[in-house]
Amino acid sequence: MTDTKLQLPFYARVTIFLVGSFVLVAMLFIARGIILPIVFAIIIATLLQPVVDFFVRRRINRLVAISITLTLAFLVIALLGALLFSQVRRFSETWPILMDKFTLMVNQATLWVSEYFDIKPRNIHNWIIKTKGELINTSGASIGQTLVTLGNGVMVLVLVPVYTFMILYYRPILLDFIRRLFSESHQSKVSEIIIQIKTVIQRYLVGLVIEVVIVAVLNAAALLALGIQYAILLGIIGGVLNMIPYIGGIVAVALPMMVAIATKSTAWYALYVLVAYYFIQLIDNNYIVPKIVASKVKINALFSIIAVIAGNALWGIPGMFLSIPLLAIVKLIFDHIESLKPWGFLFGDTMPPILKIAPILEKIIKKTK
Repeated sequence: MTDTKLQLPFYARVTIFLVGSFVLVAMLFIARGIILPIVFAIIIATLLQPVVDFFVRRRINRLVAISITLTLAFLVIALLGALLFSQVRRFSETWPILMDKFTLMVNQATLWVSEYFDIKPRNIHNWIIKTKGELINTSGASIGQTLVTLGNGVMVLVLVPVYTFMILYYRPILLDFIRRLFSESHQSKVSEIIIQIKTVIQRYLVGLVIEVVIVAVLNAAALLALGIQYAILLGIIGGVLNMIPYIGGIVAVALPMMVAIATKSTAWYALYVLVAYYFIQLIDNNYIVPKIVASKVKINALFSIIAVIAGNALWGIPGMFLSIPLLAIVKLIFDHIESLKPWGFLFGDTMPPILKIAPILEKIIKKTK
């Protein structure tokens, strides 16, 4: 009896792929409350694994080493949270003053628009009041959704440390499980791929954290030098938003520019903030990312933006922050599997050599003569 291999037609393969993709995305969306804590825990465990290995090499019991590492991580996060809370409290105390200044600026802008475009100020005020009312109604309708989101966030904060501890503790079992999924003839190759991917991912994630810290410090220093209020808070927000490519940078610079306009006597300070943030972005793109963030993980702008938008649609704000690290992990896996290397190349930013069109056109013209 001869073995016959079933070959499906192209349209059938495309249909199966599309249906499978739809089912996968639906499952990721429906089970986001379960998946999000696990994904965060895997990333945090990957970041903390070198610290655990450091304590284990000092002949500390592995369970104790994991406990010490998580305790240190919790203390760092608690200190950062306390700093942010103090800045947010200070910001909330001066919020009425900022709103009064914004109202004054809006009135001045309304007067200028009415004089320049010959529009009655009453019409502009009516439009502003109408828009404000619509925003208030929309905000009131979304209070319930906000409470649900906050509840899910609290649940994630509770589950992530537990999952992180379990992943760190059962790491040998998880790695051995991945190896056992393949035949013995492929286990050495699988082990090699796992080690390479783990090393590159750790370097990438650690570099990403270092990048966030450096950018946050540079942002805060620039704002302090310009005398902008809430410099530390805005600097930290800018460093975190910098993880979201392109979109995050726009929001990060817009916030301090608005504060500068509201708190300073002249709008030139907003321009100074824009110039300072542009200079910091040049440093980030030309030095920090190539030197500190793992250079082996390069994702082109097209798929970076697509990943951020898809992450927001799938998992909301956490999905926006997770999109780039997850896409980098997927690209690394694709780069190490022969059949998936074209997809890894597609996600990257390595430009192939551009074909010279002129000589080709000359050859075609000569053949037609």
